[in-house]
Amino acid sequence: MVIFEYMENQMVLRAEILKVCAHAVRIAILEELSKGVKCVSDFEDFLNISQPNISQHLAALRHAGIIDFFIDGRLRCYFLKNPMVIDLLEILKKDYPDELPGPECCPITKKGTYPGERKR
Repeated sequence: MVIFEYMENQMVLRAEILKVCAHAVRIAILEELSKGVKCVSDFEDFLNISQPNISQHLAALRHAGIIDFFIDGRLRCYFLKNPMVIDLLEILKKDYPDELPGPECCPITKKGTYPGERKR
């Protein structure tokens, strides 16, 4: 039972990370952070949104434990903290040209029958 609870907690944490990352600006921020440490002004140069808006996105990512920062003089320098993000970004970069085919028993393809036991 303890192993199941651990796995369930891990899935909940991962789902929360996906929720926080599910925004175009946040994905762009994470892409830049995957290249190295950045400060807010670095993000302003390519995101074309206001500094307060960028700071809100950074705060959400930081609150979720995805990124963190250190202070260098007057600058807050942000960096990736959660290693899952690198894998997530790689998946998002992949090109999937075709959809998966429907199953043989699919009502759309009109082929085959359902292989399992029908319960009613």
